[in-house]
Amino acid sequence: MALEDKKRTIGTDVVHGDSVFQNRSHEVAPSISVTTSFQATLSNPEPTVTDIREGRAHGYSRLSQPTSTRVESVLSKIHDGYALTYGSGLAAAQAVLEFYKPKKIAITGGYYGVHLVIENYKRDRGVEVVDIDIEDYAGVDLCWIETPLNPTGEARNLQYYADRVHAVGGQLVVDATFAPPPLQYPFKWGVDMIMHSGSKYLGGHSDLLNGTLVVKTETDALLTYFQLWKKRYVLGSPMGSFEAWLLLRSLRTLHLRVPRQSASATHLAQWLDHIARTPAGETYDGVPGGIIEKTFHSSLQGQDGNAWSPAQQMEGGGSPTFAILMARPEWAEFLPRKLELFTNATSLGGVESLIEQRAKSSPGEDPRIVRISVGVEEVEDLKDDMRRVLQAISQVSLPFAEMRPDSKLTVLFSALTHISPIVLS
Repeated sequence: MALEDKKRTIGTDVVHGDSVFQNRSHEVAPSISVTTSFQATLSNPEPTVTDIREGRAHGYSRLSQPTSTRVESVLSKIHDGYALTYGSGLAAAQAVLEFYKPKKIAITGGYYGVHLVIENYKRDRGVEVVDIDIEDYAGVDLCWIETPLNPTGEARNLQYYADRVHAVGGQLVVDATFAPPPLQYPFKWGVDMIMHSGSKYLGGHSDLLNGTLVVKTETDALLTYFQLWKKRYVLGSPMGSFEAWLLLRSLRTLHLRVPRQSASATHLAQWLDHIARTPAGETYDGVPGGIIEKTFHSSLQGQDGNAWSPAQQMEGGGSPTFAILMARPEWAEFLPRKLELFTNATSLGGVESLIEQRAKSSPGEDPRIVRISVGVEEVEDLKDDMRRVLQAISQVSLPFAEMRPDSKLTVLFSALTHISPIVLS
């Protein structure tokens, strides 16, 4: 068997998935292509899918250009499908709707931005939006599922929803942003199209905007790929050249970053879950109970009697992003502001750990929810940082007479300097 015929692992594909282009340019590190126009090379004005994927159909950069074509080659390899890139995750979501033109969409929860895109799309189109778990799927032509779910990191059973929507002739699209390869491979579970906000884990460094769509490699899906490619030209929503280059650079370490983040997040979530299950008046690992009410994470599912476990579907590990429910809203606001190793910021997926009171970015969320995106730092250092602030919360929530001396000094200093947020009681 020739090496090129052998199924390669993701760690090899992220580095060599665009080798056909490297062989042409002889560059070890790819250049950033900035041209918008290309000399005509095809005699046939209608390129084939192979022409597009191998970079022979460049005519104008809104159609395709060298850097984005290289990154799409890598994305196609690691998803075992055909990938197209867009200027943002929401641009990719819009492309899904423009392609399928659904009349009845089943969707519940997930990233609020996708709901905004759907609201904008359905205006004056008579589109009906129903709950994803509605009893009767009659008429549902598009089921849109996010798994793992934003902001909790909990997984949903893809095969279950694929079977339901396919039974009525509909399609299943999954927003898999919270679990890119190698954590999850949705095509194994009946999904028709995969969407990523590549600004998150695919990009991995909090420095680019990207949306990615991936379709299957079967013959009938090639038409889907080709139509999406032409529609992207009309919508004017491709990635910029520099962002494509940043994404290509980042994908080289995807198989190193994401499993590390997944393992650390699972460890941290299970530690916080122990704290959440510790009664008030008792402590776990130095942290008093009664501060955290609940921890959400895919690794914690199935512990409450659920029949389905996400472990088989999430074959590479749990989501690196999860959430905790604080006992009081003011504690959910306090925690992100006082941590040192977690940056108080929205978004997720970067090498640095991020944390936020989710209601500040996602209207309608419970103000007690704190979303945590775990980076590549040492997990024990992250735990120490979290333990320090949770201990501080327990102290400043006490009556003044019962506080530790250092906490009394903090409160007195805050009062004298008119810094009030430290006082939580």
